[in-house]
Amino acid sequence: MKKKKIYQSALGLMKPLAGALLLATSSQVLLSSCDDFLSIEPQNDIVLEKYWKEEKDVNSVMNTCYAQLESSNCLNRMVVWGEMRSDNMTTGSGTSYALQQVMKENILETNDYTNWQSFYQVINYCNTVLYYAPGVNAIDPNFTKSELQATIAEAKTLRALCYFYLIRTFRDVPYVTRPSNDDSQNFQLSATSFDVVLDSLIRDVEEVKNYAVRSYGEESVKNTCRITRWACYALLADLYLWKGDWDQCINYCDLVIDEKIRLYEEEYEKNPTTIMMELYGKYPLISEATGSNQNYAGNTYTQIFGQGNSFESIFELVFEDKQSVTNSTVANFYGSNSTQAGQVGVTDFVGVDPYSGDNKLFTKTDCRYLENIYERSNKYYINKYVCPSLSYRTSTTTGGAPTVSRSPRSDNYANWIIYRLTDVMLMRAEALVEKAGDVEEGATPTEEQTALYQDAFDCVMAVWRRANCKRTATTDLLKFEDYSTSRLKMEDLVQDERQRELMFEGKRWFDLVRLCRREGENDRLIQKVLPKFQENTSAIRIKLASDDALFWPYNRDEIKQNPNLKQNPAYVTVNTEQNF
Repeated sequence: MKKKKIYQSALGLMKPLAGALLLATSSQVLLSSCDDFLSIEPQNDIVLEKYWKEEKDVNSVMNTCYAQLESSNCLNRMVVWGEMRSDNMTTGSGTSYALQQVMKENILETNDYTNWQSFYQVINYCNTVLYYAPGVNAIDPNFTKSELQATIAEAKTLRALCYFYLIRTFRDVPYVTRPSNDDSQNFQLSATSFDVVLDSLIRDVEEVKNYAVRSYGEESVKNTCRITRWACYALLADLYLWKGDWDQCINYCDLVIDEKIRLYEEEYEKNPTTIMMELYGKYPLISEATGSNQNYAGNTYTQIFGQGNSFESIFELVFEDKQSVTNSTVANFYGSNSTQAGQVGVTDFVGVDPYSGDNKLFTKTDCRYLENIYERSNKYYINKYVCPSLSYRTSTTTGGAPTVSRSPRSDNYANWIIYRLTDVMLMRAEALVEKAGDVEEGATPTEEQTALYQDAFDCVMAVWRRANCKRTATTDLLKFEDYSTSRLKMEDLVQDERQRELMFEGKRWFDLVRLCRREGENDRLIQKVLPKFQENTSAIRIKLASDDALFWPYNRDEIKQNPNLKQNPAYVTVNTEQNF
C-alpha cells in the first residue's frame, strides 16, 4: 500500500525531542569559529533519558540554536520578510517564481516564503534548553549557577529574536514557550496578538539581560557571534521602538553606545596612530579611509561587511571557510562571483548613478552608493556582502564617479549582521524625534523639542559624515535648520538615513511597517514603494492601503493543519473560507 504524505505544521514539527530528533546532526554545526563552546558537536541517536546529564549536553543544544538560526531557510526569510517588499529591491537575474510573486505584491498562502517552520525550530531548541538546563545545574557541579543564568539569557534572547521576526512579518502568531517533549501537548494553537507577544518578549529579555555575558574575552569572535549583554540591549531597544516607549528605547541605545565609546577609548590608548576608528561627534565609527593614504576609501565596507566581526558589530551570524555550510543566501540573492549576479536587483530610482542627478536618495559624495550597488547590462545589482573588500579614490580628476576596485568572493562565507552600532544610533534618533513630537502649525519648536531634535540630528549627522566626509566639502554638510522645524522633516531625515545606511540588511520593509503602525495609515509607505511597480499600480495602491496587507498570509498548510489559526483577512480566498 502506498503511503500518503501527510503535512505537519511548524508547531506540529515540535515533536517529542528524543534522540536524533532533538539534536542537530554534525553537518548542522556551523559555528566552529566561535571557540570551543561552539565547536562541540551534537551526537546522534541519544536517548532522552540518558541525555541532559552534564554541561556539554546543554552546550551542544545551545549550539544547535545558533546553527539553526544560520540555516539558509532562516536567513533567506530574514532578507525576504525584512527587505524584498520594500522600495530597495526588485527582480534580478534568474529570479525564482516565489520571489517574483513577492516582488509583485502577489503573495499567496501557497508561497514557500510564508512557511515559518525554520524559525519555530529555533524557538523549540531554545525552549528545550530552557526546560532541561536547570536540571543539569542540579546534578553537574561544573555547570554553575552563573553559567546556567548566562545560558538562559542566551536562549531567551534568541527565542525573542525569532518571535520578533515572526510578529513583524505575520503580526499575530502562535506563542509557545515549552518544548515538545511529550505526545500529549496540543500545538493546534490560535494566534496570539502582536502586542501581547511584543510585551512578552520585552519581559523575557528584561528578566535575563543582567545575566548575559558581557564579554567572552578581549579578542574573542564570540563577542559578536554569540548573545552578549549588548545584544540583549540592542534587541530591547528595537522592541521598545516598536512598542513606542521612546525613553526605554533611548536608554538601551545609550547603554550600547556608551560601551562602544569605552572600547574606542581603550583602543585609542593602546594604538593612537593605527586605530581604524575615529570620532564623529561623540560617536566612534570605523573610518572610510585609514593609514597614510587618505585618497582611498572603502575601509568601512571591508571591515564591516567584507571581513565581519568588526568593532561596530553587536550580533552577527558567522560563516567561516572551515565550515561545511556556506551563506547561500548572499550567494543566491545578491551574487557570488564576477559572472553570477543575484536573483535580487536594485530598483532603478535607488540604483541610478548619483552623478546623473536622478538619484533622490544618494548624493554623488556618498560612499555607500559605491559600496552597496553596481551596474551590469543596464540593470542595478547588490554589492553589499558580495565582496570581501573594495576600494576607490575619494576624488577623481574628471569629477565623475570613481572606479571601484571590487572582487566578488570566490567562496560564500559572508557573515550576516543582525545588529550593529549605526543601526542602534539611528534607532535612538528615531525615538528622540518621536519623543519630541509635533510642532504646532505656525509655531516654532519649544526648547525641549529643539534639544531632542538636535540630539537626533547629531546621531544622523555622525552616520552621514562617516559616509561623506572624505568626499564632501564643508559647505555641503547637512544643516540642522533645514529639518528642525517639524517632526515630519526630522522623521524623513532619520528614515532616509536608515535606508542609506542599512540598505539590503533586512531592515527596510520592517522600518516602513513600523512607521505605518505608528501613524495609523499607510500613505507614506505607498509613496515610497509604489514607484517600483510598472503595472497594476492602482490595484497595488488599494491593496497596500489595508493594514492587514502589510503583513504576510499564513501558509495554506498551516491553516489546514491547525483549525484554530485564522487567515489574515487580506489573503482570505474562497478556498480559505471553505477550509480547503
